[in-house]
Amino acid sequence: MRQRLLEGGADGFHDYELLEYVLALAIPRQDVKPLAKELLAQFGDLPAVIAASPGELTRVKGVGESVAAALKFVEALSVRQLQRRALEKPLLSNFDAVTDYLHARLAHELTEEFRVLFLDNRNRLVRDEKFGEGTVNQAPAYPREIVKRAIELQASAVILVHNHPSGDPTPSRDDIQLTRAIADAAKPLGIQLHDHLVIARTGHVSLRAEGLI
Repeated sequence: MRQRLLEGGADGFHDYELLEYVLALAIPRQDVKPLAKELLAQFGDLPAVIAASPGELTRVKGVGESVAAALKFVEALSVRQLQRRALEKPLLSNFDAVTDYLHARLAHELTEEFRVLFLDNRNRLVRDEKFGEGTVNQAPAYPREIVKRAIELQASAVILVHNHPSGDPTPSRDDIQLTRAIADAAKPLGIQLHDHLVIARTGHVSLRAEGLI
């Protein structure tokens, strides 16, 4: 497998084979193909396996701390690579890379998480911060706190982001109301709300593209 990868790249590999190689690094001298296939069966696909929490992973028979840690390192490398690519250019001119990064970070989370991307006057990222983590269908976010933080960071604009663990990225009524409340709080202070992105396993929705801002 190592020689195949080095000579021909990853295109010719099945997902279970890529996962098998990572597992073999964590559990040497053992046939880990059955475990790779079991993980894919349990979680549905390779991204979901990599995004699963250590607690979820170790509930699968044969997965110990070393395997869980190896998979979380793979996830961290993937997210870091996508984050760097997203930050190479101003965010609004590099939006596909930004959504790839956000999807990798949030799409497979089991609870809602609300994040804010703070941008400078050239639309470069100043800070990416989590503002709330909620239940399976709700994450608290507070317009006043977001605007206050934007002022502290001397940010000129913000992009709101949260995930829908249900897998459906369709914005809810609460999502729309919150977006408009944050926009109304930010506008008098010269802080622009560029967008609110809803991330889910099946894709994402931009409230601005939908005409909801």
